[in-house]
Amino acid sequence: MTLGGVRRMFILALMCAALAACGGAPQSGEGPTADTPAGPGAAAGGATVLGDLLKDWQEQKDTMLKIADAMPEDGFGYKSTPPQRSYGEQVMHVALVNVDLLKLVGGTAAPPSFTAESVKTKADMLKALAESYDYGTALLNAQTDASVRETIDAGFLGPSTRARVFWFLLGHSMDVYGQMVVYLRLNGIVPPASRGL
Repeated sequence: MTLGGVRRMFILALMCAALAACGGAPQSGEGPTADTPAGPGAAAGGATVLGDLLKDWQEQKDTMLKIADAMPEDGFGYKSTPPQRSYGEQVMHVALVNVDLLKLVGGTAAPPSFTAESVKTKADMLKALAESYDYGTALLNAQTDASVRETIDAGFLGPSTRARVFWFLLGHSMDVYGQMVVYLRLNGIVPPASRGL
């Protein structure tokens, strides 16, 4: 297993432990209803799993759009080494993986319609990236703290809570973010998050 894979598994284990401490996932047949409380801590005004996920998801959208935009359009074909993805391919990898895994969460929000072949320009890629995060936000906004802890078939992740799908995607995007930082630095560009430090 790669270092990135080990890091992801460690983060997922910590988040699953935190979820268990918050009451774990409801059993099958315990879906949300209008009178289902939002979850532990919600009644007292405390943090909730859903609230934390929504906040982290929206912050990551901002972070990823800023780093994607930091590379000039003529650098979107740049690769650090020939076998690597280009900068633009890294951006699209995040967008495509987001949408593919989010489809497993279920919900009425329609997934974005872009494909790897339909995007051609930097503007197209930034739009696709934003749409992938907006799709996740729409799915989260349709959840309760109880439903986000329900178990679903999450594809290669196996039986997982809806929350775990989002946690996986947050970790996955940060792995790609780290690669994008290197690409920017190799092109003499300071990543947005490091400016002014």
